Amino acid sequence: MLYHLFTYIDKVNHIPGTGLFNFISFRASMAALLSLAIALLIGKKIIYFLQRKQIGEEIRDLGLEGQMQKKGTPTMGGIIIIAAIVIPVLLLADLTNIYTILLLFTTLWLGMIGFIDDYIKVYKKNKEGLHGKFKIAGQIILGLVVGLTLWLHQDVVIRDKKASHKQKMENVQTTDQTIAKKVDIKSTATTIPFVKNHEFNYNKLLWFMGENARKFQWIIYILVIIVIITAVSNGANITDGLDGLATGTSAIIGSVLGILAYVSGNIIYADYLNIMYIPHIGELMIFAAAFMGATIGFLYYNSYPAQVFMGDTGSLTLGGFIAVFAIVIRKELLIPILCGIFLAENLSVMVQVSYFKYTKRKYGEGKRILLMAPLHHHFQKKNYHEAKIVTRFWIIGILLAIITLATIKIR
Repeated sequence: MLYHLFTYIDKVNHIPGTGLFNFISFRASMAALLSLAIALLIGKKIIYFLQRKQIGEEIRDLGLEGQMQKKGTPTMGGIIIIAAIVIPVLLLADLTNIYTILLLFTTLWLGMIGFIDDYIKVYKKNKEGLHGKFKIAGQIILGLVVGLTLWLHQDVVIRDKKASHKQKMENVQTTDQTIAKKVDIKSTATTIPFVKNHEFNYNKLLWFMGENARKFQWIIYILVIIVIITAVSNGANITDGLDGLATGTSAIIGSVLGILAYVSGNIIYADYLNIMYIPHIGELMIFAAAFMGATIGFLYYNSYPAQVFMGDTGSLTLGGFIAVFAIVIRKELLIPILCGIFLAENLSVMVQVSYFKYTKRKYGEGKRILLMAPLHHHFQKKNYHEAKIVTRFWIIGILLAIITLATIKIR
């Protein structure tokens, strides 16, 4: 809103200072500061409100050190994160940008699903919360909305590097003053790491259909989006088991996504780095900055010993946000690297459950690979202190973030 107001004032009256809002870097900085301030200021009041209403976490005794001490800690703190993201974005982002609208919808939609889940757990005293099939249904609906929007909306395009390069060569042969026209196309292409040409089109998965592959590529594209959103949001949900673990990990991931969005939306940097240029995507830097400020601000209250838990209100939102952000900047194939912590947590549960069922069926007694799943509980069982586990996971997250950025040039 402020962006549109000051842009209008600058256009009409040319008041000094209003032109700052035309710069993404300025608005991103303001969004980070504002989101951090909101999280810190409203966090304490929301925690007090949750305590007064006795909205506390129900803890199941798993025999972990210090676990039962957390009983009664306020939950549903994801409200703090959502407010700290949405308010700065509404004030500072371009609300006509389709990518901004898509991320706002994602944040509010998954926040609502997570809130319903927490509400059932807290107020209805049902430890199971919202039935899993309804969560999956919500994630599928989000995947359909995101996929169809990216496929159908006229502003969702990428710069065709081959066509642009061909035009440049033709222009060089004619006159130095001729400028190549931009060639923006609709495509399901995405970035693939460690490959020379650096791009992969989902229609190649339908190679057996020949020329018909282009007609049906949107179907495979949407299916991939649904799988990614479901996997990452559930991964964040599983990771949210120790104080500050999911919050800090998400902050690291969000910072990398913001950098990738900025360079992908800047034609100079995109050309220099030889990466996919996506028109209008740089606006998501404001969203990424707000995300970072919100998670760091929430970490102030969520770090060990936590004063508040985010609950599914926060964890589903964080995971879904990261997934959709990566998808719209066409970097979703980097998720296994960037979100390696989420992936490891997800796999630890899948492997543990699968192996237990297999050994029980074969030997009559189930066996376990880990002392406990998810992975962070395995290290707790090995008597590592909670704060040490979280810090080391953050360090691994930072290393994965560096590797992710390095893939831009490692091909």
